[in-house]
Amino acid sequence: MNVLIVESRPELGVLWQRHLERQGAVVSLVQGQNEAVEHLSEHAADIIVLDLVLGEGSALAVADFASYRHPNARVIFVTDTSFFSDGSIFNHSSNACAFVPAGTPPEDLAAMVEHYGVS
Repeated sequence: MNVLIVESRPELGVLWQRHLERQGAVVSLVQGQNEAVEHLSEHAADIIVLDLVLGEGSALAVADFASYRHPNARVIFVTDTSFFSDGSIFNHSSNACAFVPAGTPPEDLAAMVEHYGVS
């Protein structure tokens, strides 16, 4: 399974990456919209773990590009804000499959990636 993590906080992204790699996933970690689009232009992703609030760029733009470039890729949105806490993210992003707090234990996030990332 190919996983792309888009997370502005490197320490959090690396934590998630390590858990997913232990589960056997091939994981790429980028920090913003430009890096994510560049990665998705050249590599397939089965699932994308995407921080809703990026330090650079727009998470919704990344999700939109992914839906165009890799229509079967699913997106797990992660956030530490209450924005979209009403579930409306699913109205804005057709490839969204989950919306979880950034404080979700890494093993739980890995289980969601495994569940949603299986083709």
